[in-house]
Amino acid sequence: MSIPKVAKISRSIGTHNGQFHCDEVLACFMLRVLPEYKSTKVTRTRDKSILENCEIVVDVGGIYDHSKLRYDHHQRGFSLTMKDLDQTSTFVTKLSSAGLIYHHYGRRVVTQILEGRGELASSDIEQIFYKVYENFIEEIDAIDNGINQTEEQPKYKVTTTLSNRVKMLNPSWNEEISEDQIYERFECAMELVGGELRQRVHGYYDSWLPARSIVEEAIKDRFNVHKSGQIIRFKGSTPPWKEHLFEIEKTSDFEGKLLYALYQDSVNKSWRIQCVPKDDNSFNNRLSLPEPWRGVRDEALSKLSGIPGCIFVHASGFIGGNSTYAGVLQMAIKSLEMQS
Repeated sequence: MSIPKVAKISRSIGTHNGQFHCDEVLACFMLRVLPEYKSTKVTRTRDKSILENCEIVVDVGGIYDHSKLRYDHHQRGFSLTMKDLDQTSTFVTKLSSAGLIYHHYGRRVVTQILEGRGELASSDIEQIFYKVYENFIEEIDAIDNGINQTEEQPKYKVTTTLSNRVKMLNPSWNEEISEDQIYERFECAMELVGGELRQRVHGYYDSWLPARSIVEEAIKDRFNVHKSGQIIRFKGSTPPWKEHLFEIEKTSDFEGKLLYALYQDSVNKSWRIQCVPKDDNSFNNRLSLPEPWRGVRDEALSKLSGIPGCIFVHASGFIGGNSTYAGVLQMAIKSLEMQS
């Protein structure tokens, strides 16, 4: 998305002074990823006359106006979410300055972080853009806006979030420190959040995207595994697959129908059958392995099931093993037949 031209001092980023928070720290870092703001010093002040002369201002000023490069979220009546600004989005958490900057510049930030990694497909950038918001930016938006993760009473404190670690870089109440020293800590905070953002982006590019391709291929091949189309097989290395499976299902005509995943153990080369859970965060399965098999091992399991080479079935019925692919496939097929 192109940056509107505004007659301001060239390449100046403004934000508030005083205690810094994760949202504007991250917003400033993301802007400095962009070539036009690279190495730009951030002006930290609440002086309106100084902020008016900054080209771009985040988290202060009481204005959100992309055409004027103003990105505050504290003003009365502000309640915008990613879904409000992007019809393809499903996220309904109120945006902080980090979310606002990410909405307008995030695709460019992702592209810039991945510079030198070869040609980037626009579809890949889109997928990474949304995953980074879901698993990184949204948390920061919510914390800065005081939105609880759950309505329930937490059973313990979580004090090691990125937002808390940024907060700890601020001087303590009884610490005497100069403005220059505070700015150095602000820079340290930007390095902290920036390092984690880069790690997330590279992780999605290096690991998450390739995993999705493997899951897509396994799903496409499911009818070659078994006529039911309810069993998938991973060939070679097995990636984290559950999240991708659920996301692929959402835009398919087979949502909820995949029941078992077969893959080879990377250590001992035996085969595993794992049940597809009801959702990515659930311990309940769409179809667990048969109850009589659960907790039984080796020859006793082979005799009980009538399938050679059985190794085990977990007591909860979510996973089992066999020494061969033919054996683990028979475990899946027989489980379907016994519980149909």
